[in-house]
Amino acid sequence: MTDQPVSSAASQVEDTFATAADWARAGRSVALATVIETWGSSPRPVGSQLVVDIDGAFVGSVSGGCIEGAVVREAQDVIASGEPKLLEFGVSDQTAWDVGLACGGKIRLYVERLNS
Repeated sequence: MTDQPVSSAASQVEDTFATAADWARAGRSVALATVIETWGSSPRPVGSQLVVDIDGAFVGSVSGGCIEGAVVREAQDVIASGEPKLLEFGVSDQTAWDVGLACGGKIRLYVERLNS
């Protein structure tokens, strides 16, 4: 039997979960942003994740850098409020251009706090 290579998407999810668990064990407040839907051209596939702490540190990627800054700010709000959010960015949305998502697609994310 030969070893099968692990895809980069699977490795990224594992790294994100490991980081989230490590940060939570260390007492850091953590949120997780997950790509739940895409349309058209999208820099990252469904299932891609970004873990964020209250100070804005993050690991992972939900857009290859296009919208990470906006998602980090929203995740910090989710940590503070405890209320999950659905976020959507798309080329027809001025916010998408403002944050750099000019790839012609749309992306929807679910952001949730992982610990209280």
